[in-house]
Amino acid sequence: MIGFIRHFSLLLFPLGILAVEVKRPRGVSLLNRPFYDESKPFTCLDGSLTIPFDQVNDDYCDCKDGSDEPGTAACPNGRFHCTNLGYKPQYLPSSRVNDGICDCCDTSDEYNSGIVCENTCRELGLQEKESLLHMAEVAKVGFTLKKQLIEEAKKMKEENKVKLAELQEGKKSLIDQVETLRAAKDAAEIPEKEAKEVHEKAWEERKAVVELEKERAKALEIFVELDADEDGVVSIGELQSHTELDSDGDGVLSEAEAQALLGDVSHVEVGIFQEIVWHTIKDKFKSEDRFIRESPEEYIRTTQATKKEDEEEKMPLYDEHTQNLVEAANRARSAFEAAERSLREMEDSIRDLENEITFDFGPSGEFAYLYSQCYELTTNEYVYRLCPFHRVTQKQKGGGAETNLGTWGSWSGPEENKFTSMKYEHGTSCWQGPNRSTTVKLSCGKETAVTSTTEPSRCEYLMEFVTPALCEEPQDIDNSTGHDEL
Repeated sequence: MIGFIRHFSLLLFPLGILAVEVKRPRGVSLLNRPFYDESKPFTCLDGSLTIPFDQVNDDYCDCKDGSDEPGTAACPNGRFHCTNLGYKPQYLPSSRVNDGICDCCDTSDEYNSGIVCENTCRELGLQEKESLLHMAEVAKVGFTLKKQLIEEAKKMKEENKVKLAELQEGKKSLIDQVETLRAAKDAAEIPEKEAKEVHEKAWEERKAVVELEKERAKALEIFVELDADEDGVVSIGELQSHTELDSDGDGVLSEAEAQALLGDVSHVEVGIFQEIVWHTIKDKFKSEDRFIRESPEEYIRTTQATKKEDEEEKMPLYDEHTQNLVEAANRARSAFEAAERSLREMEDSIRDLENEITFDFGPSGEFAYLYSQCYELTTNEYVYRLCPFHRVTQKQKGGGAETNLGTWGSWSGPEENKFTSMKYEHGTSCWQGPNRSTTVKLSCGKETAVTSTTEPSRCEYLMEFVTPALCEEPQDIDNSTGHDEL
């Protein structure tokens, strides 16, 4: 059996160190010392076997749980306890005992390997203490700020409740105003509509007269073109030259077909042609004049005439009476729309305040100050932006559109403290991948800032965020009682 070694228990007090000698087998923690009594047989810690005590640390594994070989590498599932005086105790897999690598800062795991290790526990302990002192200082300042944030949150919540009550009261008045203006608008639109209808009806009637005159003029023009012998009538023979009017599809306008188009007579005068014949043939008729190339002067005259006709087809301005009614209705509509817009904006403000008042900002409302803020972190390539309780975005450092890395989902920390993590979901989808999402890990800090952003998995981002809202009141390290084992 590998023999006992002497260990010491240290009680750290403000004024010094008290060492107490505690004898126990190598690799056994002070906590487990009562199970290793050299005056009695040893029972495996899992209760599976009892062996003579001299078989403890004899470099042969007897217990299934490896508890009989805490100081050797004999058991594959054994655990070796490093005392690490001046630093933190730790457990190692027993396979690391005497493996030629110094794992325990007090070198106790390499007692028989021939390796010379340096005891670094004191230095690590000092570093640990400095780190703890720094963390305690941060926590102290952060906790002071947290108390201020809680007070500000309480004050802000009360102010929001007052503001909400005022808005809700104002909404009632604004609803009445909207309804009054709606009635005024409706009343103004009735005479406006009637006057517009009168104006438009007169214009339609005028257009109909003009169109009729144009149609008669066109019919006269075609009559003159068809009346080749200028005898004042259009005959069957004159009409037959226009084979496009053929009705049976043989490509020839027969005498009978031409007579039918003239109304079963041999010839027609201009009046009958304008009133009856023209309406029968105009959809198929092709004027021979269209094949004659216009001179530049004629082209200009034709273009100007067409432009004039287009202008004439536009509805003329309203008369003074109608225009006054239109302007009055426009004023009524503008007033109503402005009031209705104000009502929508007020309803949005009410909804936002209700959400803010009822939102879970932590046990004492300490996270409320983050609600309307955004925080940025600039890296070599991107600018990341966190707007707590709203969204997370990313954009190229040189500019460009933002990419949504997720919108607010919920607090996502462990059950005992859900406020240590935020989840933002349903961001912009990755190409051939899932929608982007971001987990924000919160920790105590004297300031509020995004400290790092990584992408541990494709399209899943991790953001580190420090805030005083997560700081707890620190214990006084200098006046606390520590306890190390030897």
